[in-house]
Amino acid sequence: MEPTEFRKGNDPKSSVLLVLAALIWGTAFVAQSEGMKYVGGFTFIGVRYLLGGLVLLPVLAVMRKHSPAVGDEVREKEMPEEFRVGIRGGICCGLCLFVATSLQQFGIVYTTVGKSGFITTLYIVIVPILGIFSHKKTGLGLWVSVILATAGMYLMCINEGFTIGRGDFLIFLCAIAFSFHILIIDYFSPRANGVLISCVQFFTVGVLGSILMLLIEKPEITEILAAWAPIGYAGVLSSGVAYTLQVVAQKKLQPTVASLIMCLESVFSLLAGWLILHERLSVRELAGCALVFAAIILAQLPSKRK
Repeated sequence: MEPTEFRKGNDPKSSVLLVLAALIWGTAFVAQSEGMKYVGGFTFIGVRYLLGGLVLLPVLAVMRKHSPAVGDEVREKEMPEEFRVGIRGGICCGLCLFVATSLQQFGIVYTTVGKSGFITTLYIVIVPILGIFSHKKTGLGLWVSVILATAGMYLMCINEGFTIGRGDFLIFLCAIAFSFHILIIDYFSPRANGVLISCVQFFTVGVLGSILMLLIEKPEITEILAAWAPIGYAGVLSSGVAYTLQVVAQKKLQPTVASLIMCLESVFSLLAGWLILHERLSVRELAGCALVFAAIILAQLPSKRK
C-alpha cells in the first residue's frame, strides 16, 4: 500500500493547521492588492517568494540539527533519497505555484479582494474532478460538501447580469493552477520533508519572478522599499508560514478535504476586505459564507463517525 493511501484521512490537528493557513491567505489578498500600488506584479512575486524561502532556511537548519539519530546505513540510503525527492517535489510545486500566483496577482488588479478570494476557491470543485482521473475515491458526503460550497460561492460572487471580466477570468485560471498545485503536494508531501519542499518551491517561484521582473518591469529599489509592509506580510506569513502549513497538513488529509478547508480563504478574504478596505457584506454574501462553513463541517463528519 502506498504511503499516501495509508496515512490520509481527516486528521483534526491537520485541519486546524489548514484553517490557520486559510486565514493568512485570506488576509494576504489585501496585501497583494495594496502592493500593486507600489510595484509591478512580477516584482511583488519575486521579492515575496525569495523572502519566504529565506525565512525557511533557518527552520531547515534547526530541523537538521535536531533530527532523530539513525543508523549509518539508514542515513546513507534513506536521507539522500528523501532529500532528492524533496528537491524534485519543490521544483514541481514551484513551477505550478508560479503560474497560479502570477495569474492571481495580475487578476486581482481588475476585480475586488473579496471576489478574488471566492473565485480562487473554485479549486474545491476542480480538485475532486481531477482526482477522478487519478483514481482517487470520493465519497458522497464530500460531493455534497462541494455542492454546498459551490452554492455559497455563487451567492458571494454572482450578481444579476454577471459577465466574465478580465480579472475574473485570470482568477479562474488561477483556481485551475492551484488545483494542480494541491494534487502535486498530495503526491510529494508524504515522501519528503514538508519544509524542504516549501523552501525549494519558494525559491523556484522567487527566481522565476525575479527574472521576469528584471526583463519586463525593471523596478527602482525605492519602489520595493515603499511596498515593504505588503511584501513582508505576503512573504513571511502568506508564503513562509501558510504554504508550509499546507504541505505539512496535507500529509494526513485527503486532497478533496484539504481543498474544502482551504476554501475558507475566500471567507477570510471577504472579511478582511470588509474590515480593512471597508467593503460591505450583504445578506446574500453572509448566506454564502454560512453555506461554505456548512460544507467544511460536513466534510469532517465521515472521519469523526469512523
